[in-house]
Amino acid sequence: MSKVWLVTGSARGLGREIVEAALRAGERVVATARDPRQLADLLARHGEQVRAVALDVTDPEAARNAVQAAVDAFGRLDVVVNNAGFGHLAPFEQTTEDDFRAQIDTNFYGVVNVTRAALPVLRKQRSGHVIQISSVGGRVGIAGLSAYQAAKWAVGGFTEVLSQELAPFGVHVSALEPGGMKTEWGTEARGAMPALLPDYVPSVGAVVDMLSQHIGHETSDPAKVAQVVLKLAYHDALPAHLLLGSDALHYAGEGDKARAASAEVWRTVSTATDFAASATLPAFPLASANA
Repeated sequence: MSKVWLVTGSARGLGREIVEAALRAGERVVATARDPRQLADLLARHGEQVRAVALDVTDPEAARNAVQAAVDAFGRLDVVVNNAGFGHLAPFEQTTEDDFRAQIDTNFYGVVNVTRAALPVLRKQRSGHVIQISSVGGRVGIAGLSAYQAAKWAVGGFTEVLSQELAPFGVHVSALEPGGMKTEWGTEARGAMPALLPDYVPSVGAVVDMLSQHIGHETSDPAKVAQVVLKLAYHDALPAHLLLGSDALHYAGEGDKARAASAEVWRTVSTATDFAASATLPAFPLASANA
């Protein structure tokens, strides 16, 4: 029996690839976008198999309406893919309050809003999958992406908690953490950047240079990522986190090693706060020894 999907951010990029893959596989899909006119071609090609629904994920009422549209159209909801998101590259100091909040609202609270709307349906069914499209940036920090990566780290923690809360009644949750994918993400992220203050050239400027060389040469194929998502929707032993792409594995591994090394350097300070520890604090590591 085919499943019923709700995919956010379906107009382009990975969201569009996921919708297309699901429809080709015979699934039924509620495809959402801020402007559903961008989804008109899906309706023309797939007819009653798909619904196009307006959804701004930052609006909780709109999220509830999208979930209800799936239930009204197809009688149930089986797979929620929280894909909508964007990032803007800029030093934190040069990121406006409105832009920072907009990134958090979309990349984190958008996930929260749609998941909150879907859970009563999935819990009542005693089945379902919630797949969060996060990023390897939810495990590592990169200069210039403070808002985007703060949101993705939050998505990772949110997913870990949900996976424990929902497993007893048959709802499975996973955060996918891809590295670079050949979508428009990098172009949009770089295009919104202000002129850098000189003090940020060594840090954020280096990331800008790296991203400029990276665009068009990303590691992962979004069509293959979409196939992974399709298969995960039929799998009942999902990891809370799933890295996608050899670059994601590399960067996450380097981050894990750096944190482990730092924890070891500072171990005596970490344990010094125990009641059983000596009243005298140990010497702090020298700057040159810090990991």
